[in-house]
Amino acid sequence: MVTNQRPTRLSASFVRTIHRPGRYGDGRGGFGLSLLVKPRRGEGFSKSWSQRVFVGGRPVSIGLGAYPIVTLAEARKKALENRRKIEQGEDPREERKSVPTFAEAAETVIRIHAQAWRNGGKSEDQWRSSLETYAFPRLGNMPINRIWPKDVMNALLPIWHTKPVTARRVRQRVGAVMKWAIAQGLRTSNPAGKELAAALPKNENAQEHLLALPFFQVGDALHKVRASNANQSLALCFEFLTLCAVRSGEARLAKWAEIDLEEATWTIPAERMKSKRTHRVPLSQGALAVLAEAEKIRKGSDHVFPSKGGKPLSPPTLSRLCRRLNLGCVPHGMRSSFRDWCAECTDAPREVCELALAHVNTNRVERAYRRTDLFERRRHLMQEWADYVGSPAN
Repeated sequence: MVTNQRPTRLSASFVRTIHRPGRYGDGRGGFGLSLLVKPRRGEGFSKSWSQRVFVGGRPVSIGLGAYPIVTLAEARKKALENRRKIEQGEDPREERKSVPTFAEAAETVIRIHAQAWRNGGKSEDQWRSSLETYAFPRLGNMPINRIWPKDVMNALLPIWHTKPVTARRVRQRVGAVMKWAIAQGLRTSNPAGKELAAALPKNENAQEHLLALPFFQVGDALHKVRASNANQSLALCFEFLTLCAVRSGEARLAKWAEIDLEEATWTIPAERMKSKRTHRVPLSQGALAVLAEAEKIRKGSDHVFPSKGGKPLSPPTLSRLCRRLNLGCVPHGMRSSFRDWCAECTDAPREVCELALAHVNTNRVERAYRRTDLFERRRHLMQEWADYVGSPAN
């Protein structure tokens, strides 16, 4: 007589005759294999195979097909194969195909994102540099579908507290690469996602600041740059950046067509501004003196500060100059020095100082009613700054 008594392990006869709804495991050694019995809407029962396993530390269920199309022996074989894949660091749910390494996938993602980044901006270099420095040593040669949260965590932990801002950006960029892999069908989960965020220690109070000089040391730094054997175009660009309190890319990519020497005004086009708004810079006597020196080495280039080949200076050049001369700052830090000087040494209203830095007023109402860029007041402020740091014109 056939019985439906539950066996220690599934048997072919039990699988064939069981008609009670439920989940019936294959016991120890079954690698998480179960038979699912469910009533059909009309009459009878459906039977299917399911495997419960842990992938990347997360419990998942994998369907192995319907009975009797897939027999008990075939289901056990599939379950064993899946467990072997997991032990090898693979996700059995993912189709085997030609899988790129993380480094190869990252390069593809950077190329895709670069289409939306500003020409001459730092985004591409920052993405590539941060991933090469902090992610590639551990993840670079790994297939994109064999990376688990623990791998990303191991890459981030060495800098999670010492370089918190950088670490968070690296995690976001790794996550972007993983999302691309998911969209390509190479993965089913993001190992840099919410689970990793919950596992990483808290570091909200940690801060990482760009290196900036105390404002009273800026003059000495400029003197050191002038006295160095640095490429003249590069040295002039650094001084111009400092005197105008602009970002690196805005200075490096400056063109003569943007500069009105008669009006002593430099108009930076919107596409090169972080705010995506045209920005007028009042040129101090010091800034004009820098431009006069740049004119002498122009050699027909459209760019104010060209490289030796006549093209714009590349993004890392100004930062390398700061490191080589041990200035104790990064180019962007000069904006911080300028803002500190404004607060400590001038009576200029806050809005004038913020407009000098091309900061956008976050208050929509105030922004809607303020139609002026306080240009003449900013001109006076920038001349005071040039006088303070001791520009070549002084």
